[in-house]
Amino acid sequence: MRTNLNIIADHYTASARQDLTSMMAEVAPDVHWTEMAGFPCAGTWVGPEQVVEHVFKALGSEWIDYRFELAELIDAGDRIIGVGLYSGTYKKTGKSMQARVAHIWRIKEGKIVQFEQFTDTLFVAQAMTSQHSVAP
Repeated sequence: MRTNLNIIADHYTASARQDLTSMMAEVAPDVHWTEMAGFPCAGTWVGPEQVVEHVFKALGSEWIDYRFELAELIDAGDRIIGVGLYSGTYKKTGKSMQARVAHIWRIKEGKIVQFEQFTDTLFVAQAMTSQHSVAP
């Protein structure tokens, strides 16, 4: 049987190869997916279709080479914490950014039922505006 840590590790592996179908394979039909206030796709999205439409398609269409690089996975039982780094270049300004991030995942009966993101939205916002960019 796959562990909760395996489920999230597989999600990140699929993300690194930009395989959206595999990324969403173990997401529950009623998942609550929260992107932090101040982030470009901020809000809580319910269900895989909303997540794909309002998060992954939005980021893919507005950013060049938008990535999440995993640094550490922490197993907390039914919760898994992913720590890493976002990077990308905002198409409209041509500015790049890097921002540290933590993801908190909740898994129930082998399905991802909740996701919450915490990141430094200032670095993202600076890439999206004419303000000076600062690296972390």
